Amino acid sequence: MRRWSKYMWLAALSGSTALALTLALAVPGETQSPVQLASPTGKVKFGIYDPDGVFAGDKSVRIEHIYIPWRDSDLTSLANADSYARQHHRDLLISIEPWSWSPGANASPDQLLDGILAGAYDGSAQAVCAASGALESPVTIRWAHEMDLHNGRFPWSSWSGQDYVAAYRHFVTECRKYAPQARFMWSPRGEDGLAAYYPGDLYVDEIGLTVLDLQRYDMDRYGHARSFEEALRPAYQRVASYGKPIVVAELGFSGDEAFAERWREDMRTIGDKFVGLTAVVYFNEVDPFAWPAPYGRPDWRLQRGLVN
Repeated sequence: MRRWSKYMWLAALSGSTALALTLALAVPGETQSPVQLASPTGKVKFGIYDPDGVFAGDKSVRIEHIYIPWRDSDLTSLANADSYARQHHRDLLISIEPWSWSPGANASPDQLLDGILAGAYDGSAQAVCAASGALESPVTIRWAHEMDLHNGRFPWSSWSGQDYVAAYRHFVTECRKYAPQARFMWSPRGEDGLAAYYPGDLYVDEIGLTVLDLQRYDMDRYGHARSFEEALRPAYQRVASYGKPIVVAELGFSGDEAFAERWREDMRTIGDKFVGLTAVVYFNEVDPFAWPAPYGRPDWRLQRGLVN
């Protein structure tokens, strides 16, 4: 059965919520041919968020990335993801989003923060962490990502640094009780000022960054098409001093074929330029959010040929 992306799932809420969520995390089909994309060399692992199962047959993939909300979700579907990851010899990166994907079901940012700190969402954290802790695959949990990107996408990105740190520490403390073997990834977008959101070494095993690069946007803003190295370096430099393994937890690029070819080559050699980088995880899906006009929703999917 083909696994739906979480964004396709939103359009199906008129049906059974439980069924939709099962589909959202079900195992990808293996009917499509894998994209031929060389993985990074050396110590840098290659991972994928792959809701259509395009990379099912790619043995170079070492990390399977999935997303799940901590409310209104069918947590038994995590077992399907675990089975798929073990079958393909992959670790699991689980992005846990502290909200519901059901439209209209979420509290305001302040209510969410107050509820987390008061323990009102401990049951949600316990449930998803217990399910994650029961999996056989090596698990890394990425909670409330891109908190430093203040564009209204996520309620937790409107919190102050102090409040985010308190909420993150509360979650990790609770989650460790039920998933003691899991690693925890703190995952800012990589913006200037991210240091205010760093929760401390005791609560962070890895650091995740986001690199989404659209050639047309580069030309308009910078006057040239950036390389992977140029796009990553500012954020990398902001987190390198923490001394934690660094992962590009979401990578996407889109442009003409020359641009795409350069990024593909960058992916193979990127580890030579960033000594703390341990993995690159591609986001093989259409962007769920529209960029400012006139860019729309970039299509990061590799099977679309990387051409706008």
